[in-house]
Amino acid sequence: MESSNLIRHMNGRQRKQVGGTLPPENMNDMESDFSEPGIEDEREQGSLLLRGSPRRSGIRGELGNVSLLLFLYVLQGIPLGLGGSIPLILQSKNVSYKDQAFFSFVFWPFSLKLLWAPLVDALYFSRFGRRKSWLVPTQYLLGLFMLYLSAKVDSLLQSKGGPDVVTLTAVFFMLAFLAATQDIAVDGWALTMLSRENVGYASTCNSVGQTAGYFLGNVLFLALESPDFCNRYLRIVPKDTGIVTLSDFLFFWGVVFLISTTLLAIFKRENVRGRRTTTTPEETQGVMETYKLLLSIIKMPTVFTFCLLLLTAKVLGHYWIHEGVTFGYLPGGNVIFSTLFVFQMGFSAADAVTGLKLMEAGVPKEQLALLAVPMVPLQIFLPVVISRYTAGPRPLDIFYKAFPFRLLIGLEFALLVWWTPSVKQEGAFPVYYYAVVLLSYALHQVALYSMYVACMAFHAKVSDPLIGGTYMTLLNTVTNLGGNWPSTVALWLVDPLTSKECQGAAGQSCGSSEEALLCVKEGGVCVTTLDGYYVESVVCVVMGLAWWVWLGKKMRRLQEQSPAAWKCRVN
Repeated sequence: MESSNLIRHMNGRQRKQVGGTLPPENMNDMESDFSEPGIEDEREQGSLLLRGSPRRSGIRGELGNVSLLLFLYVLQGIPLGLGGSIPLILQSKNVSYKDQAFFSFVFWPFSLKLLWAPLVDALYFSRFGRRKSWLVPTQYLLGLFMLYLSAKVDSLLQSKGGPDVVTLTAVFFMLAFLAATQDIAVDGWALTMLSRENVGYASTCNSVGQTAGYFLGNVLFLALESPDFCNRYLRIVPKDTGIVTLSDFLFFWGVVFLISTTLLAIFKRENVRGRRTTTTPEETQGVMETYKLLLSIIKMPTVFTFCLLLLTAKVLGHYWIHEGVTFGYLPGGNVIFSTLFVFQMGFSAADAVTGLKLMEAGVPKEQLALLAVPMVPLQIFLPVVISRYTAGPRPLDIFYKAFPFRLLIGLEFALLVWWTPSVKQEGAFPVYYYAVVLLSYALHQVALYSMYVACMAFHAKVSDPLIGGTYMTLLNTVTNLGGNWPSTVALWLVDPLTSKECQGAAGQSCGSSEEALLCVKEGGVCVTTLDGYYVESVVCVVMGLAWWVWLGKKMRRLQEQSPAAWKCRVN
């Protein structure tokens, strides 16, 4: 995380937490949320002495398990990366922004995992293994879906009348749903596969593996699929196609999923509950008990308001929702709630649409994908630095100071999109143009992480530990859901806000795709007179500034509330 939303489809993963002092943002680390360890250290040590078996020393004794976890998370990142690459491919085929908005539903399953996570946690075949009961069939289905899609994807992208966006959305939604289910199972298995002293490596495997998988499925695929990139950097004799096609890529990874899952099912055994080992055993909470607990939390007035605010709080990014939700606890919360949507509009156009607009202006999709590579070390480095300034009693001060800079960067993105066509020379862009884009992305990351880390620090500061994991899981689920629907809305609004006219053909217009085709047929050309992206950019920034001036200081005063104001009760 999830990952920046600067170019949403360049990195569409759901963002994980950065930094061990912050609460986990992965919504369905279900083992940490719904299970508690059940064997005391003294019993472990006594059992080890009786068996004469020394405790494993460090990570070296579990390199096999760590490698397996890393590989499973890499597999998880593949369908996510492919899902993030499809919007760029669709944009190269000139689909409408309404179609892009429809396809963005593909990114929703990771925001809804809590709906079926208790089932994954509680229902299983004990002989086969608690996590393998879900992991094996899920990965088989992923492999089969990829093999099926490899035979159909070319026709779906090149169907008569344009790409079949509805079918593509349905298929990739299923891939994302299966990947989310696999994530629940692997997250839970990680906590019992590793010994207690090494269980901290589970989050590292998650972050590194999923990032690597996303890179393979997105950046590497888009580069190898591009004829221009391959002819320029990888070939001696130019060809009209890339080194790989989407069909080839899907087929290869479908086979990898099937083979690796078969080997996993045969050779890897789960820890048997009750066996005395250095790993942590699991206790199962019933499905109904889990759902009742979640319902009891949601029914609390403060939490209900909290969730409503979360769901309306991410047209600027799911990273800074928490500071808004807390308004529901305060006097005058209804007034603040009614204006919170204004605050969220500040960043939506820049985050959801900018990358697609750069492609529309002529920037190759593989170049946009490759620009994500130098952002990775920056994304690792920034939280470490920023956390030094948010560790005190007033973390939201950093949020407040970064807010206007984040808005200004949104305007800079609009200027960048406007400037892009004039820089293009002989079908290509000069090096200095990409340097400007890279610098813009870096500044965006600084502002984004300043707000993100500040909000996570504030959330950790005020969270009630009484019901810990379940409470956090619910809020993180709602947070991520609140981080998806605004992007869908922002994409959908681009076309209605855009005005075009037909030049060169009298009596024709370009109000719809059919009218645009008729204009071209009559010898005319559709010219954009008002781009909805610029309308969104200006309106969003104005609304964001209004929020910052009017309510920003009130938000900072939330830090002055006593700890008792944030406590909750669950019946």
